[in-house]
Amino acid sequence: MSDINSLISSCESWITPELESVFDPSMASDVTVKAAMYSLMAGGKRLRPLMMKMTSEMIDCTDISSDVLYYAATLEMIHTYSLIHDDLPAMDNDDLRRGKPTCHKAYGEGFAILAGDLLLNTACERLMYKAMEKPEYAYASYKMANLAGIDGMIGGQSIDLASEDKKIDLDLLFKLQEKKTGALIESAVVTPYYLANKSTVSSVVGDETLSLLKMLAGHIGLAFQIKDDILDVTSSAEVLGKNVGKDQRDEKSTFVTLLGFDAACDYLNKEVEGARKVLSCLNGKGYRTADYETLVDYLVNREK
Repeated sequence: MSDINSLISSCESWITPELESVFDPSMASDVTVKAAMYSLMAGGKRLRPLMMKMTSEMIDCTDISSDVLYYAATLEMIHTYSLIHDDLPAMDNDDLRRGKPTCHKAYGEGFAILAGDLLLNTACERLMYKAMEKPEYAYASYKMANLAGIDGMIGGQSIDLASEDKKIDLDLLFKLQEKKTGALIESAVVTPYYLANKSTVSSVVGDETLSLLKMLAGHIGLAFQIKDDILDVTSSAEVLGKNVGKDQRDEKSTFVTLLGFDAACDYLNKEVEGARKVLSCLNGKGYRTADYETLVDYLVNREK
């Protein structure tokens, strides 16, 4: 079993050249492109590309590894656009991301908005291009866009924004986070499976392995978010690379504020145990789950 640092390092080497090439070199001097690349190449754990890589290796689809890489970079572009917009004064109003000034602090609000727009639009172009090039990937392209939209991440952000200065209940918090955080994690976990199986709308109905992968993504997404809420209380900006204490500052409802610190830690352990049970089922079906087991251990123990 690999350790998490070697998995992250391997993913960084795998994904970086693809990310560096998403815009034509002739566009390099454009300020919006510079702002987009500033955030896209700012580092971070690259957990979503890592999960795509791990799923592809778990189900052994090495014959389409270049396509998995293409979709992994596209998903990271969508994730980065969401961070740029999330950090804006009209949203979470943050000035630190991945240990660096946020995009709007480095380039101004106007270019930050355009940079986010550019990353999302280019990601959609890439999804449509791949679906035209390989029609058997149309469903994978559709689902990635769908999980980034109102049925997924944007839907979660909408609930989050509408809930500002309000006390929400735990059920709504679960719905918020399952969309805002969980949807792109689901995309990361399941997309290689869609690609490998040339999935269609009808073919995914009743697919047991796909159901298990979605369950795994659900547990990972909630575990990741609950740990984020815990770290916002216990960690520091120097360690996290982003501001802490902002949930309390903004009077946000989080798993810590709604459940209490100890109960949030218990719920984190419950989600991690749920992920381990799903991995045991996948392992029983012959899939290689060791790297995912390492990731799950990391989720509960991470410090940033």
